Amino acid sequence: MKRLILPILAGVVLGGIVHLVGVLLMPYVADQDAYARLAAVGELNTVTGIDDPGVDGAVLPASDPAFVTAVCLYDLADGPVKIQVPPTDDYTSISFYTRYGLPFYAINDRSASRSLIVLDLMTAKQRAALPEDADVTAADRLVVESPSLEGVVLIRALVRERGAREQVRTRLDMARCSSAS
Repeated sequence: MKRLILPILAGVVLGGIVHLVGVLLMPYVADQDAYARLAAVGELNTVTGIDDPGVDGAVLPASDPAFVTAVCLYDLADGPVKIQVPPTDDYTSISFYTRYGLPFYAINDRSASRSLIVLDLMTAKQRAALPEDADVTAADRLVVESPSLEGVVLIRALVRERGAREQVRTRLDMARCSSAS
């Protein structure tokens, strides 16, 4: 019996390592990841509304039906991107993800406390190239540094009442994601 403990323990450890490596590599080798599914319904540097989940499935699985969702696929190769989102009456959040789903920044309408949330999205090199006299810490200009050139901006707004869904969707349709230059 004692001779079996070492091979069993080695098998469990090896199996755990293989499982962990497989899980960590999956976003980089998957064909139909979130970015690919979103690219099929939207264009680069443009806000696109996502349809509500239905019987046929959803572009983003496990979406909360209490929220209306819009996305912007960004590409910073040609320069920074400006994101403008009008907050809704109840709750609006903006989340930033890299091409492979790594979240790196999030903000909501409560922390922005404005009538229009305006964010400049750029890489660290693009931010370093800003003129020194540019006030990048001003309250009306939030600068978000992206760790990658491509990624996803996810905009979500809460729908408190079923009858207000179209009103919230109309408000999100006013969101913009465009080249900052």
